[in-house]
Amino acid sequence: MRLFELCGEDKNLTFSPFVWRTKMALAHKGLAYEKVPCNFTNKEAFAQSGSKTVPVIEDGGVWVSDSWDIACYLEDNYKDSPSLFGGDAGRGLALFLNNWAGPHLILPMFHILAPDIPQYLTTVDAEYFRSSREKFFGHPIDELLPHKEKNMERFKKAISPIRATLKAQDFISGNSPAYGDYIIFGAYQWARQVGSIDLLEGEKYIAPWFEKMLDMYDGLGRGAKLAVRD
Repeated sequence: MRLFELCGEDKNLTFSPFVWRTKMALAHKGLAYEKVPCNFTNKEAFAQSGSKTVPVIEDGGVWVSDSWDIACYLEDNYKDSPSLFGGDAGRGLALFLNNWAGPHLILPMFHILAPDIPQYLTTVDAEYFRSSREKFFGHPIDELLPHKEKNMERFKKAISPIRATLKAQDFISGNSPAYGDYIIFGAYQWARQVGSIDLLEGEKYIAPWFEKMLDMYDGLGRGAKLAVRD
């Protein structure tokens, strides 16, 4: 199996929140894979998948893209390994969380992280990142900087369901981690690797959970490369 993942100018800096969902899912399943780092503008390596974004896996000639579709593929095709969802009901709830996380976790976080990211990319990738995100935001990403405090306030409000859940139980998924945890973990790991602000400061319930997640699977998350900041 091969996993195609997003990297910065340093190919060891692989920081996509969606790829991290897949990495944790593969570790949960106990599946070995080859890492194939790809830049934002280098998509030829996984063009056969038909996808323009990572994560993408190639498993014995079968191509699967999109983190959710990959999770379902792994669950359905590797049934003898630990379940990512714990059954149909768990899969349904994980799908809800997958859909919730985009607008309510990743997007508010992106408003905070976006200005930090270009410095860790190749020149070509940084230009692509700025131009494509400028179209998304409707203005240069550097214009987000003066609003960082307000964006932090919005982010802190948005994550209240995560905070409340982890106040009541050890993991997002209950007594033990499952795919719902990997969805949330991927976002915080992204911020840990490339962000200049500690998004876990003061988080009484989320921060201890994240520390546990970093140590899972022989420290898979904790051992990840962090961006070297100027």
